[in-house]
Amino acid sequence: MSDRFKGMVLEGKLDLPFSYSAGRTASRFFIELRDHQRIMGKRCPRCNRVIVPAQLFCKECFTKTDDWVEVGPEGTLITFTVVYRKESHHPKDAPLAYGIIRLDGADTSLVHLLAETDVAQLQPGRRVRAVFSKKRIGHILDINHFEMA
Repeated sequence: MSDRFKGMVLEGKLDLPFSYSAGRTASRFFIELRDHQRIMGKRCPRCNRVIVPAQLFCKECFTKTDDWVEVGPEGTLITFTVVYRKESHHPKDAPLAYGIIRLDGADTSLVHLLAETDVAQLQPGRRVRAVFSKKRIGHILDINHFEMA
């Protein structure tokens, strides 16, 4: 490689707007959140796992899922992290907490915001419940957060 093509670094920020098509399965998942305040999963016909958020295929046995199942809105906090630094990509100001939550009736877990940010109150195994946003638009943040049950 010649010297004229070595090591040039340009610092900056590149904003790439895009559109995302959720597809049939994710669309129904978000519509159920928006219109009915229900959290839906899909049951795998082969291994019987209930997958939340709903997926078109089971990631364990690669079988197409068909059967819709309502889960939650309560579940168990598996683990968590508290974020103390404000970043533009977070949906709320710091401090904020994210939890990995296994909803009642589900075999997989989802990551979502927690209302509580006091680490002493956030213990794995604690029961949590979904709190829905007053204004829902068909987005994962139609679940505003999970609070201690």
